[in-house]
Amino acid sequence: MRRFTSLLLPALTFLALLGTWHIAAGLRIYPEYLFPSPLSVALGILELFRSGDLWPYVRVSMLRFGAGYGAAVILAFPLGLLFGRCLLLWRAFDPLVQVLRPVSPIAWFPLVSLWFGIGNLPAVVIIFLAAFYPILLSTVAAVRNVPSLYLKVAANFGASRGKTIWGVIIPAAFPQITVGFHIAIGSAWVFLVAGEMLGVRSGLGYLIIDSRNNLRTDLVIVGIILIGLSGLVIDRAMGLVERSVKRQWGDA
Repeated sequence: MRRFTSLLLPALTFLALLGTWHIAAGLRIYPEYLFPSPLSVALGILELFRSGDLWPYVRVSMLRFGAGYGAAVILAFPLGLLFGRCLLLWRAFDPLVQVLRPVSPIAWFPLVSLWFGIGNLPAVVIIFLAAFYPILLSTVAAVRNVPSLYLKVAANFGASRGKTIWGVIIPAAFPQITVGFHIAIGSAWVFLVAGEMLGVRSGLGYLIIDSRNNLRTDLVIVGIILIGLSGLVIDRAMGLVERSVKRQWGDA
Protein backbone atom coordinates (compact mmCIF):
# COMPACT_ATOMS: atom_id res chain seq x y z
CA MET A 1 0.00 0.00 0.00
CA ARG A 2 2.85 2.34 0.88
CA ARG A 3 4.59 1.60 -2.44
CA PHE A 4 1.31 2.35 -4.24
CA THR A 5 0.92 5.76 -2.62
CA SER A 6 4.58 6.74 -2.95
CA LEU A 7 5.36 5.47 -6.46
CA LEU A 8 2.40 4.14 -8.40
CA LEU A 9 -0.05 6.89 -7.49
CA PRO A 10 2.24 9.72 -8.65
CA ALA A 11 3.07 7.71 -11.80
CA LEU A 12 -0.64 7.24 -12.59
CA THR A 13 -1.26 10.95 -12.00
CA PHE A 14 1.59 11.82 -14.36
CA LEU A 15 0.27 9.46 -17.05
CA ALA A 16 -3.25 10.90 -16.68
CA LEU A 17 -1.87 14.43 -17.08
CA LEU A 18 0.16 13.32 -20.10
CA GLY A 19 -2.92 11.71 -21.67
CA THR A 20 -5.02 14.82 -21.08
CA TRP A 21 -2.33 16.97 -22.65
CA HIS A 22 -2.13 14.63 -25.68
CA ILE A 23 -5.91 14.71 -26.15
CA ALA A 24 -6.04 18.50 -25.78
CA ALA A 25 -3.26 18.92 -28.34
CA GLY A 26 -5.08 16.53 -30.68
CA LEU A 27 -8.22 18.70 -30.64
CA ARG A 28 -6.26 21.31 -32.62
CA ILE A 29 -7.83 24.26 -30.82
CA TYR A 30 -4.46 25.87 -31.42
CA PRO A 31 -2.05 24.94 -34.22
CA GLU A 32 0.80 22.57 -33.42
CA TYR A 33 3.39 25.35 -33.28
CA LEU A 34 1.40 27.13 -30.52
CA PHE A 35 0.27 24.09 -28.52
CA PRO A 36 2.67 21.19 -29.15
CA SER A 37 1.90 17.62 -28.19
CA PRO A 38 3.93 15.68 -25.59
CA LEU A 39 5.64 13.85 -28.46
CA SER A 40 6.82 17.15 -29.97
CA VAL A 41 8.20 18.24 -26.60
CA ALA A 42 9.98 14.91 -26.20
CA LEU A 43 11.51 15.38 -29.66
CA GLY A 44 12.56 18.90 -28.58
CA ILE A 45 14.40 17.46 -25.58
CA LEU A 46 16.08 14.93 -27.89
CA GLU A 47 17.05 17.73 -30.27
CA LEU A 48 18.74 19.71 -27.47
CA PHE A 49 20.44 16.58 -26.19
CA ARG A 50 21.84 15.65 -29.59
CA SER A 51 23.03 19.20 -30.29
CA GLY A 52 24.84 19.28 -26.93
CA ASP A 53 22.91 22.39 -25.80
CA LEU A 54 20.86 20.73 -23.06
CA TRP A 55 23.46 20.54 -20.29
CA PRO A 56 25.02 24.01 -20.92
CA TYR A 57 21.60 25.66 -20.43
CA VAL A 58 21.11 23.86 -17.11
CA ARG A 59 24.73 24.29 -15.96
CA VAL A 60 24.77 28.07 -16.51
CA SER A 61 21.50 28.51 -14.62
CA MET A 62 22.78 26.34 -11.76
CA LEU A 63 25.99 28.37 -11.51
CA ARG A 64 24.07 31.67 -11.39
CA PHE A 65 21.70 30.23 -8.81
CA GLY A 66 24.61 28.97 -6.70
CA ALA A 67 26.34 32.36 -6.78
CA GLY A 68 23.22 34.37 -5.85
CA TYR A 69 21.88 31.92 -3.28
CA GLY A 70 25.31 31.39 -1.74
CA ALA A 71 25.83 35.14 -1.37
CA ALA A 72 22.40 35.45 0.29
CA VAL A 73 23.24 32.69 2.78
CA ILE A 74 26.66 34.17 3.57
CA LEU A 75 25.15 37.58 4.33
CA ALA A 76 21.65 36.84 5.64
CA PHE A 77 22.48 33.95 7.99
CA PRO A 78 25.05 35.79 10.17
CA LEU A 79 22.86 38.90 10.12
CA GLY A 80 19.92 36.79 11.26
CA LEU A 81 21.98 35.38 14.14
CA LEU A 82 23.06 38.88 15.12
CA PHE A 83 19.55 40.38 14.92
CA GLY A 84 18.09 37.38 16.74
CA ARG A 85 20.50 37.76 19.62
CA CYS A 86 20.42 41.57 19.83
CA LEU A 87 16.82 42.72 20.20
CA LEU A 88 17.72 46.41 20.21
CA LEU A 89 19.54 46.09 16.89
CA TRP A 90 16.65 44.15 15.38
CA ARG A 91 14.18 46.83 16.48
CA ALA A 92 16.36 49.41 14.74
CA PHE A 93 16.45 47.51 11.42
CA ASP A 94 13.07 45.75 11.49
CA PRO A 95 11.06 48.65 9.95
CA LEU A 96 13.54 48.93 7.07
CA VAL A 97 13.47 45.17 6.45
CA GLN A 98 9.66 45.12 6.55
CA VAL A 99 9.54 47.92 3.95
CA LEU A 100 12.02 46.28 1.57
CA ARG A 101 10.90 42.66 2.04
CA PRO A 102 7.60 42.88 0.08
CA VAL A 103 9.29 44.59 -2.88
CA SER A 104 9.45 42.06 -5.68
CA PRO A 105 12.93 41.53 -7.17
CA ILE A 106 11.29 42.35 -10.51
CA ALA A 107 10.74 45.91 -9.25
CA TRP A 108 14.53 46.18 -8.91
CA PHE A 109 15.06 45.30 -12.60
CA PRO A 110 15.49 48.91 -13.83
CA LEU A 111 18.03 49.81 -11.16
CA VAL A 112 19.84 46.47 -11.37
CA SER A 113 20.23 46.77 -15.14
CA LEU A 114 21.47 50.38 -14.80
CA TRP A 115 23.91 49.61 -11.99
CA PHE A 116 25.22 46.23 -13.20
CA GLY A 117 24.59 46.33 -16.95
CA ILE A 118 23.83 43.05 -18.67
CA GLY A 119 25.32 39.62 -18.28
CA ASN A 120 25.68 37.27 -15.32
CA LEU A 121 25.88 39.83 -12.52
CA PRO A 122 22.33 41.27 -12.82
CA ALA A 123 20.85 37.76 -12.79
CA VAL A 124 22.93 36.87 -9.71
CA VAL A 125 21.79 40.08 -7.96
CA ILE A 126 18.14 39.27 -8.65
CA ILE A 127 18.61 35.77 -7.21
CA PHE A 128 20.34 37.27 -4.18
CA LEU A 129 17.44 39.66 -3.56
CA ALA A 130 14.92 36.82 -3.85
CA ALA A 131 16.76 34.59 -1.36
CA PHE A 132 18.00 37.16 1.15
CA TYR A 133 14.85 38.07 3.08
CA PRO A 134 13.43 34.53 3.64
CA ILE A 135 16.78 33.41 5.08
CA LEU A 136 17.17 36.54 7.22
CA LEU A 137 13.66 36.51 8.67
CA SER A 138 13.57 32.76 9.36
CA THR A 139 16.96 32.94 11.10
CA VAL A 140 15.89 35.89 13.27
CA ALA A 141 12.66 34.14 14.25
CA ALA A 142 14.42 30.83 14.89
CA VAL A 143 17.07 32.37 17.13
CA ARG A 144 14.49 34.31 19.11
CA ASN A 145 12.47 31.12 19.62
CA VAL A 146 15.35 29.20 21.22
CA PRO A 147 14.15 28.30 24.75
CA SER A 148 15.78 30.50 27.36
CA LEU A 149 16.38 27.39 29.48
CA TYR A 150 18.99 26.21 26.94
CA LEU A 151 20.83 29.52 27.27
CA LYS A 152 20.69 29.41 31.07
CA VAL A 153 22.14 25.89 31.13
CA ALA A 154 24.93 26.98 28.76
CA ALA A 155 25.67 29.97 30.99
CA ASN A 156 25.70 27.79 34.11
CA PHE A 157 28.30 25.53 32.49
CA GLY A 158 30.40 28.60 31.70
CA ALA A 159 30.08 28.28 27.92
CA SER A 160 31.65 31.14 26.00
CA ARG A 161 29.59 33.28 23.62
CA GLY A 162 31.00 31.42 20.62
CA LYS A 163 30.27 27.99 22.10
CA THR A 164 26.76 29.09 23.06
CA ILE A 165 26.08 30.18 19.47
CA TRP A 166 27.60 27.15 17.72
CA GLY A 167 26.76 24.54 20.33
CA VAL A 168 23.33 25.64 21.55
CA ILE A 169 21.62 28.33 19.50
CA ILE A 170 22.32 27.08 15.96
CA PRO A 171 21.44 23.40 16.65
CA ALA A 172 18.25 24.43 18.48
CA ALA A 173 17.23 26.92 15.77
CA PHE A 174 18.35 24.79 12.83
CA PRO A 175 14.98 23.15 11.96
CA GLN A 176 13.26 26.53 11.67
CA ILE A 177 16.22 28.07 9.86
CA THR A 178 16.12 25.35 7.20
CA VAL A 179 12.47 26.19 6.52
CA GLY A 180 13.65 29.63 5.46
CA PHE A 181 16.41 28.06 3.36
CA HIS A 182 13.85 25.92 1.52
CA ILE A 183 11.55 28.90 0.93
CA ALA A 184 14.52 30.90 -0.34
CA ILE A 185 15.41 28.12 -2.80
CA GLY A 186 11.94 28.24 -4.33
CA SER A 187 11.87 32.03 -4.48
CA ALA A 188 15.40 32.34 -5.87
CA TRP A 189 14.80 29.67 -8.51
CA VAL A 190 11.64 31.41 -9.68
CA PHE A 191 13.43 34.73 -10.07
CA LEU A 192 16.47 33.09 -11.67
CA VAL A 193 14.37 32.73 -14.80
CA ALA A 194 13.28 36.35 -14.61
CA GLY A 195 16.90 37.42 -14.08
CA GLU A 196 17.99 35.49 -17.15
CA MET A 197 15.57 37.50 -19.21
CA LEU A 198 17.72 40.60 -18.50
CA GLY A 199 19.81 40.51 -21.64
CA VAL A 200 21.80 37.31 -21.06
CA ARG A 201 22.26 34.82 -23.89
CA SER A 202 22.50 31.60 -21.89
CA GLY A 203 20.60 29.66 -19.26
CA LEU A 204 17.10 28.29 -19.01
CA GLY A 205 15.42 31.71 -18.95
CA TYR A 206 17.17 32.61 -22.19
CA LEU A 207 16.14 29.26 -23.68
CA ILE A 208 12.48 30.12 -23.03
CA ILE A 209 12.68 33.68 -24.38
CA ASP A 210 14.74 32.71 -27.43
CA SER A 211 12.43 29.79 -28.24
CA ARG A 212 9.36 32.00 -27.93
CA ASN A 213 10.88 34.54 -30.31
CA ASN A 214 11.43 31.71 -32.81
CA LEU A 215 7.93 30.28 -32.26
CA ARG A 216 9.45 27.04 -30.88
CA THR A 217 6.85 26.46 -28.18
CA ASP A 218 8.02 22.87 -27.87
CA LEU A 219 11.38 24.19 -26.61
CA VAL A 220 9.57 26.72 -24.38
CA ILE A 221 7.87 23.79 -22.66
CA VAL A 222 11.20 21.93 -22.54
CA GLY A 223 12.65 24.95 -20.70
CA ILE A 224 9.74 24.97 -18.27
CA ILE A 225 10.15 21.24 -17.59
CA LEU A 226 13.90 21.62 -17.04
CA ILE A 227 13.30 24.50 -14.63
CA GLY A 228 10.86 22.39 -12.63
CA LEU A 229 13.14 19.35 -12.54
CA SER A 230 16.21 21.42 -11.65
CA GLY A 231 14.34 23.12 -8.82
CA LEU A 232 13.25 19.71 -7.53
CA VAL A 233 16.85 18.41 -7.63
CA ILE A 234 18.12 21.48 -5.73
CA ASP A 235 15.40 21.14 -3.09
CA ARG A 236 16.11 17.41 -2.62
CA ALA A 237 19.85 18.09 -2.38
CA MET A 238 19.14 20.70 0.28
CA GLY A 239 17.04 18.14 2.15
CA LEU A 240 19.94 15.63 2.09
CA VAL A 241 22.33 18.24 3.51
CA GLU A 242 19.76 19.14 6.17
CA ARG A 243 19.33 15.50 7.24
CA SER A 244 23.09 14.99 7.28
CA VAL A 245 23.59 17.97 9.60
CA LYS A 246 20.76 16.79 11.86
CA ARG A 247 22.30 13.32 12.09
CA GLN A 248 25.57 14.85 13.27
CA TRP A 249 23.64 16.62 16.02
CA GLY A 250 21.66 13.48 16.86
CA ASP A 251 18.32 14.89 15.70
CA ALA A 252 17.65 12.32 12.95
